[in-house]
Amino acid sequence: MSDAELIDEVYSGSFQRLVVQLYAVTGDLAEAQEAVQEAFVRALAEPKRFGRLVNPEAWLRRVAINVSRSRYRRRRALEVLLRRIGPPPVVPDPSPQHVALMDALRRLPVGQRHAIALHYLVDLPVEEVALTLGVSTGTVKSRLSRGRAALATLLADLHLDRSHHV
Repeated sequence: MSDAELIDEVYSGSFQRLVVQLYAVTGDLAEAQEAVQEAFVRALAEPKRFGRLVNPEAWLRRVAINVSRSRYRRRRALEVLLRRIGPPPVVPDPSPQHVALMDALRRLPVGQRHAIALHYLVDLPVEEVALTLGVSTGTVKSRLSRGRAALATLLADLHLDRSHHV
């Protein structure tokens, strides 16, 4: 039997049982399923090693439990950090004008979009935009000029489209 066939056979015969066992350990069905899936992914990553195991199901169980423990520790550390820094800031829903601007920006060529966003939204000077993008200041100025013209056209078109639907 090939290593791949062995993994298929073990998966068919023990996946459900391992999930039930991990569910008893974690108390969370989704977490149990993910941990067992991760254990099988690790078996697939080293099929020769997996094929030499005396008890593949016991190895998978141990890996799944370790994965679950690691995820639990990371989750707890994140919870502690989040409590320490406080609740996230309240972000208001975007206005229709903001949505229109983002839609228009997405339609610009990438270079123009990057220059416009960094200069006008991030408030970087032209020289800093040039350094960030790895281009000359002249290129940034050209992209800003062309981007502004394209945005004006796009936003006017969006405004006209909206006024026809009203």
